[in-house]
Amino acid sequence: MLALVASVLLAAPALAQGTPAAARYGDENIAAALYADGVPVAGREWMLALRFTPKASEWHGYWSNPGDAGQGMRLLLDLPDGWQAGEARYPVPQRLTISGLMNHIYEGPYTVLVPVTVPAGAAIRTAPRITGHVEYLACTDKICVPQDALLEARQGGDFARWRAEVAPPLDAGASFEIGRRVLRLAIPLPASVSLADPHVFIGNENLVDYAAPQTFRRLGDVLTVDIPLSEYRADTPSAVVGILAFDGLTGVEFGAIPGVVPSGGELVAGSQGAAIPPLWTLVLGALAGGLLLNIMPCVFPILSLKALSLVRAGESEAKARAEGLAYTAGVVLACVALGALLLALRAAGEQVGWAFQLQEPGVVVALLVLAAMITANFAGMFELPSLSVSGGGKPAGAFATGLLAAFVATPCTGPFMAAALGAALLLPVPQALLLFALLGLGLALPFLLLGFIPALRRMLPRPGPWMERFRRIMAIPMGLTALALVWLTVQLGGRPFALIALLLVIGVLLALFVVGRLQRAGKMAWPAFGLVAAPFIAFALIALPSVYEAGGAAAKESIHNPQAFSAEALSQARASGRPVFVWFTADWCVTCKVNEAAAIERDGVREAFEAAGVVTMVGDWTVRDEAITQFLTQQGAAGVPLYLWYAPGASAPQQLPQVLTADLLVAQASGDR
Repeated sequence: MLALVASVLLAAPALAQGTPAAARYGDENIAAALYADGVPVAGREWMLALRFTPKASEWHGYWSNPGDAGQGMRLLLDLPDGWQAGEARYPVPQRLTISGLMNHIYEGPYTVLVPVTVPAGAAIRTAPRITGHVEYLACTDKICVPQDALLEARQGGDFARWRAEVAPPLDAGASFEIGRRVLRLAIPLPASVSLADPHVFIGNENLVDYAAPQTFRRLGDVLTVDIPLSEYRADTPSAVVGILAFDGLTGVEFGAIPGVVPSGGELVAGSQGAAIPPLWTLVLGALAGGLLLNIMPCVFPILSLKALSLVRAGESEAKARAEGLAYTAGVVLACVALGALLLALRAAGEQVGWAFQLQEPGVVVALLVLAAMITANFAGMFELPSLSVSGGGKPAGAFATGLLAAFVATPCTGPFMAAALGAALLLPVPQALLLFALLGLGLALPFLLLGFIPALRRMLPRPGPWMERFRRIMAIPMGLTALALVWLTVQLGGRPFALIALLLVIGVLLALFVVGRLQRAGKMAWPAFGLVAAPFIAFALIALPSVYEAGGAAAKESIHNPQAFSAEALSQARASGRPVFVWFTADWCVTCKVNEAAAIERDGVREAFEAAGVVTMVGDWTVRDEAITQFLTQQGAAGVPLYLWYAPGASAPQQLPQVLTADLLVAQASGDR
């Protein structure tokens, strides 16, 4: 459609001044006729009407701003000297979304009113002869055809009905402001006005994302609207005009000037920036979510680090307290730093969410190298005497453990975390950072309590020679973590990318082996590390970007054969009248993978879904995807996993628990039969 429209626009010459001698394209697909409302009166507004009538139901015309594709009409009128045509007034348009593009259209016959200002001193005996020329576009879902017609105003027409059909101008001024990637409107509207299906059609072109969800809130007699901005937006406009549709038929025309748009209010429609719970509930949610994160599958790969800290914490009261505080400081600092970076990136216009760090191939490669180094340290290949992640009783080591624990353990969201982290993306920065800090405090709380409660420490085994053996054993889960990160590099950048990353790991391990040999011989060791590792690091820095393939791994198979998530696919699935199950996942989210293996990818669930006619859809967030990030934000979620169930005819989805069971999904499907 875009190609067809572009070819039409390029082929159509600019309209000449005055009426052409003949129509170039004709109006056989959508006929156009001009009507006049009686005899004009000097000094008053006289109304003309352009009536468009499609020859068949599949043809549609366009509003003045056609949306992502199409073309509005261009009208020339031959009026007596001094007579002036005003802005055309349109009915409320309809929305047509094709392949993620939204068009503002009219299906069926429609009328555009054109007010004409008649000079006060005009001598009028009869209605003057008014002629003109109009160009417009007629489209179906498959083809667009340019249309034009020569016009001559005739008397008649149903002006009473046509006036009732156009959107009347709002008799009060609206205001707007440009926020972080969003246009915010404040439109005066009595609270008694019903909003069955509100939508704002913006008349300014290339200002907003037409297909993006809009959010409506009420504060008394003021309606506020949040609309995501277009990535192609240029300068901030001096005014914003448009039509506020109450439903599919009625609405008002408004004009907005720069001003203050209030925040908060009762959510009327849309989910982006949904009503934020009280701060005290978010504080408790962040704290409880961080605490429960200790038992979530996301944390399993680094339990070896925590286990050694637990054992070392029992050596003495002073050491236990110092280690508990240092570990807590590392966790909280990492969570706050990640949260601050997340907020800064979003403020800069990036569509990122929680765990964004594991969507970056470079970060994953760095973590792979770090996991391999920790594995080698646990296995006794070398020692880091001043900053060992396994060096219990040393605050520096505990601090480093806390940093790493938070960095790796927080990608997935657990119970209670979703609401807190989702709200953190909408709250003022100080409150958002408070929630991130409390998340870290919850994650570190067990170790902090161990440091300050002797009774808990007495429950731990006494330190002894077994600890060195335990440390060697803990190299196994850490090595498995490194293998999991190798697999993740394949998913992010493809096999050649992962092979180069493995070569880098081999080079670093070879350098650490040399360091360990020199340490045991009592010689200076770390300069040798630089000499051995430098060529591998230099090669990786050059080769990794050149072989990187975004989304390099093959698509994941599922017994449900789900559709890939998109806003358009979800809309079509919901329109089918069948239940819809959507899950959002990522290869770096261990909780997601556990849920898929234990609950989603089960034959019993597949059979129940088939019996209920469930449409399944998956959103893969392994690599950054702005559409998925935006949708997660609309649902009040900052990360994955997220599981949504759309019952037939439901206006909003049901958010399922973040820890799924097969029985829960079978029961959900059975309930929608």
